[in-house]
Amino acid sequence: MPTRLETLIRRANDELLTKGNFAAIPDFFAKDYVAHAGDKTHKGHAFIKRWLKELRKAIPDLRVKKIEIIHESKDTIAWQRTLTGTHKAQLKQIPPSGKRVQWTELFITRISDGRIAEDWMQSDLAAVLMAKLAPS
Repeated sequence: MPTRLETLIRRANDELLTKGNFAAIPDFFAKDYVAHAGDKTHKGHAFIKRWLKELRKAIPDLRVKKIEIIHESKDTIAWQRTLTGTHKAQLKQIPPSGKRVQWTELFITRISDGRIAEDWMQSDLAAVLMAKLAPS
């Protein structure tokens, strides 16, 4: 039986990534949300909405293929997701390849008052997109 943290993660992924329901961001993320990605830090609901719009524009058939829970404590959950889709538009400075892509992202997520308050994440999306551009 899924725990409350796992349920929150799965519902957020379904609503935001699969369905593209950006209006649900406040339901899942704290107002003062912080994301740590490599050496960058991003904050707030505006960042989440902007990133999701860019991602869904570049990969319009985006789907969460799998979510794996690695470890869970009282207010923190470590988890990994595998995503798939077709790279149809530029994402950051990476031109579209027109090819199907699959990538993995790893998260450590802190929950506060029933919402995602902070994420530490690592993604191999950029490497996967660049590899699809290389001649076969």
